[in-house]
Amino acid sequence: MNNYILKDTIYAPASAPQKSGIIVVRLSGKKVLEAIAKLRVPKLKPRYATVTNIYHPKTYELIDNCVAVYYKAPHSFTGEDVLELSIHGGKVVLRILLDALASISGLRFAEPGEFSMRALFYNKLDLTQVEGVADLINAETAEQHKLALKQLSGDLSKIYDGWRKRLLKIMGLIEANIDFPEEDIPGDVVKQAEIAVHELNRDINIYIQDNNAGEKLRDGLYVTILGATNVGKSSLINRLSKRDVAIVSHIEGTTRDVIEVGLEIKGYPVTVADTAGIRDSEEALENEGIRRSLERAKHADCKLIVLDATSQTQPESILSLIDSNSIVLVNKIDIAEPNLTDAILAQAAIHISTKTGEGLDKLFGRLSEFAENFFYSACSTPLITRQRHREHLMKCGECLARFEIDQGIELAAEDLRLAASHLARITERIDADSILGEIFSNFCVGK
Repeated sequence: MNNYILKDTIYAPASAPQKSGIIVVRLSGKKVLEAIAKLRVPKLKPRYATVTNIYHPKTYELIDNCVAVYYKAPHSFTGEDVLELSIHGGKVVLRILLDALASISGLRFAEPGEFSMRALFYNKLDLTQVEGVADLINAETAEQHKLALKQLSGDLSKIYDGWRKRLLKIMGLIEANIDFPEEDIPGDVVKQAEIAVHELNRDINIYIQDNNAGEKLRDGLYVTILGATNVGKSSLINRLSKRDVAIVSHIEGTTRDVIEVGLEIKGYPVTVADTAGIRDSEEALENEGIRRSLERAKHADCKLIVLDATSQTQPESILSLIDSNSIVLVNKIDIAEPNLTDAILAQAAIHISTKTGEGLDKLFGRLSEFAENFFYSACSTPLITRQRHREHLMKCGECLARFEIDQGIELAAEDLRLAASHLARITERIDADSILGEIFSNFCVGK
């Protein structure tokens, strides 16, 4: 962050801009005390709530009777002087207060995420904790909430920093051989370094083989409903979402595009997609829908394969989609007995009726079990939550894999320095402007 930006004192609503009982407006920077005086607020005791009137600096008109809390630097969220004003949540009250703050020299409206960016600059948070703040704000399910809290509390940082400290110890062993070649350094020191590099690389590689569980927990498992035409796929997604999101018709090929809905199953985020029925067709639009269905099937975490209880035989094109990540459903049991010739398939299949709702509780149970198994480590080891983390860990591993004393101790030391740099860039307080811009652009203004 450029120092000239830090010279500004920023302000913004920290609550959603809508009519409510209370709206919190936050200020941070070197001119907070001046702003307090301009608003004619009496001297505030740090970290104590004070009920006070606030007045417009230009017109001297009463703005509101509010609660003011002053946080003296460095004991605040940003590390700077901070003032939080809890005003009545009317639109006019907020508009007049923002106008009053804008009239004070040296104050400006905050950019998205700028309060958190200042917390990063003043070492109140590291980069992974900042991302945890964003995830906590955006969490929509219980498990997303738990994951974000772990990251915000620094659990993820501890893992990365622990690896970096191990790497620094190894670098110390190697650098000693470079800087003090004439000293009598034990001959097994280099061997110890090689073993330590191998163990660290092993631990990092084990950690990243997590099936992208952290990213999936942030973004949601992807479940695709697949089947032939008129087997009840659209009726199923309507049942799962408890609303009519897809058109249901006896006419074959009604669904042409992919329809997606977001669900929460046992605290886990799940996106369910209804797809076009798979069959041989000469119609271009329907074929495009079928192509999209098959493409979704390739990338799905779980496939709901819907079969028709009224059919004597099941299409081979549908049966070929069944794999270990599939849940087989036999629909229309309200009008026909299921007739599956494959004994193993018949035993694993869930019999349902999208018309009566029979069997759907078993389906929810199986989906819950699938999600819990997929995220089995979410309640113990902190998960990788960003592709940015994964890329740096992979590059760190590549550097460690290249480490070889026989190639020359200086080159080996350089590989270690590069590996340490990649670990540091995950948590470091100040990163490249492009990375910071990408991270903070997703924040709301008051954070």
